[in-house]
Amino acid sequence: MSPESLLRAAVSDLRDRLSGPVLEPAGAGYDEARQVFNAMIDRRPAAIAQCENPADVAAAITWARAQDLEISVRGGGHSVAGLAVTGGGLMIDLRRMRGVRVDPQARTARVAGGATMSHLDRATEPFGLAVTGGRVSTTGVGGFTLGGGSGWVERKFGLACDNLLSAELVTADGELITADSQQHPELFWALHGGGGNFGVATALTFRLHDLPVLTMALLLWPAEAGTEITRAYRDFMAGAPDEVGGGLVYLTGPPEEFVPEHLVGQLLCGVVLCYTGPQDAALPVFAPLLELGDAARVQMEMPYAEFQCMLDDPPGLRNYWSAEYLGTFPDEAAEAFGQQARNMLVPSPSQQALLPLGGALDRPDGDYPVPWRHSAWAVHPLGLWEDPADDTRAKQWSDGLRDAMSPWASGAVYLNFIGDEGWSRVVAGYGEAGYARLSDVKAQYDPANVFHLNHNVLPA
Repeated sequence: MSPESLLRAAVSDLRDRLSGPVLEPAGAGYDEARQVFNAMIDRRPAAIAQCENPADVAAAITWARAQDLEISVRGGGHSVAGLAVTGGGLMIDLRRMRGVRVDPQARTARVAGGATMSHLDRATEPFGLAVTGGRVSTTGVGGFTLGGGSGWVERKFGLACDNLLSAELVTADGELITADSQQHPELFWALHGGGGNFGVATALTFRLHDLPVLTMALLLWPAEAGTEITRAYRDFMAGAPDEVGGGLVYLTGPPEEFVPEHLVGQLLCGVVLCYTGPQDAALPVFAPLLELGDAARVQMEMPYAEFQCMLDDPPGLRNYWSAEYLGTFPDEAAEAFGQQARNMLVPSPSQQALLPLGGALDRPDGDYPVPWRHSAWAVHPLGLWEDPADDTRAKQWSDGLRDAMSPWASGAVYLNFIGDEGWSRVVAGYGEAGYARLSDVKAQYDPANVFHLNHNVLPA
């Protein structure tokens, strides 16, 4: 038999082992299933296992290893490097496993491995409960959390991984285990930022927080006022309580009712404010920024789940992201930040964000491998565009922003914000001591580096 015939026979065997469907290149649904958020990614797995339960995941891992095929794991598919998709291997697709079970008395939620933030947020909303989620609702809960989990309300509630109580994981040997503070404690530590290096997370259990309502405001100014507004925002956040989150962003003026027509399609500077409480408590806190003469504004009180999906990026665009974490942000940094914004693709959905840290981020309960949390600011170029002809320009803008911020960089980086930027950046994401410790855990649970399509930690 030819290699192709042998593989087809093997895929047929895999199909017999699984409850969920197995998709092949010539079959219906295959092309849709292999598409991820970043339209620059165009890889073709040999097969896609759409798992229904942990037993399916274990069977898929065992089968792929027997066939000597590379394994990728898809949850939300938001990895900008497209790490959810293997070329020629087996994609383990978790999206059929998306249930969320909330215990309002215990204030916990058990979330299946293929759920998105929208599934989690909508399940906790009726109880007035929440946990830190990604800044868009389409992010997969699993990859987001295992990478650390930075979001709008992190200054109040900490990172998503800070609220992780336990994880159910299928290992490279096909074994289903539970990791928490008592069982597999060193693995549990590694799952607080160490990414998908150690197995396939089939369920995560979180601590929830009271958040019956959130107050938001979006303020816009012409880009010419950007440096002045950036300095004012920096000074405002220096004294802001933990309840305040958000960020400053350069963006293309959106075609929304609250945006004057002459600003639509133009480069703008905006401030996103959120407050983990009602509007009557939030507005006095927001006052220093509300008095700066913005050109457009929207503000309201809303459920957290609604805020989470307000800035969802459209799928099907080309993406290139990066990040730099800063120890300080002086006037010179604000000036350089604004100058680099003028190299953005406009009009486009691209954004150049400045995100404040501090608050609960700087007071963790555990010494997790996420050293970037102790920085003061994050600078995040988020490139999104349609035309392949713009690829070079978009990448140069993103890389140029990192270069411009380098004099104030802390050296650490949140790996969920970047693509494949080399081994040194992976180490920077975990810290040298953190990487060494993660490498020891990797050697125990995945010595053959089966799970390497990630920001990879090599086994010691």
